[in-house]
Amino acid sequence: MIRQLIFDLDGTLVDSCAVCVQILSGMLEDRGSEHSIDPVIARPWMSVGGAAMVSALLGPACDDPQRDIEEFRARYRQTLTPPDALFSGVAEGLAQFYDAGFTMAICSNKPQELCEQVLRDTGIDGMFRSVVGLRPGLRAKPELDLLHEALASLRCSPGECLFIGDSEIDHQVAERAGIPFVFMSYGYAVPEYEPDEGVSFDCFRAMTRNVTDRIASARAA
Repeated sequence: MIRQLIFDLDGTLVDSCAVCVQILSGMLEDRGSEHSIDPVIARPWMSVGGAAMVSALLGPACDDPQRDIEEFRARYRQTLTPPDALFSGVAEGLAQFYDAGFTMAICSNKPQELCEQVLRDTGIDGMFRSVVGLRPGLRAKPELDLLHEALASLRCSPGECLFIGDSEIDHQVAERAGIPFVFMSYGYAVPEYEPDEGVSFDCFRAMTRNVTDRIASARAA
């Protein structure tokens, strides 16, 4: 019986691409670089995250990947993520899940403090029992550390939850952990990616209706 839901953050609940491009564009301007970032090309890099994303999007203005990611994250901590960065239907869908008695968690490669900041900024922080972001001692997805931590925080087994994400990395980690995966196709997956199993949605509202209806039917059986 599914009673818990684990969500990826960027690309699943929050469209963070505009904020990331804004921060990186500010870094480029401060470095006097003429390089510019195409937001469309930037989108798939959001699921990779970290130093790889920053160095790729800074391009020829990349200095040192580690120093650059530290500067990027320092600027991120000073940047507001507006509530309208939530994908359409997310706020209402999460409230519906919450009211229906689902227990929810976040599992994201974004650093822990930035996960918490983005959730506060967008006003959905109260929906989640736990927030598992990147922190010392836990390796990033597709390693299983973060997802195992989320499972432990919810005190549930893989068969008692769904993992809802937007990329091939999310699918890979869910599959390795034995958790049913729900794919949100509007996120940051590479364009050619199509999940070979599970359920796919291009709308958070449609996913919410499908999951709540399926679980309600299973509980009534």
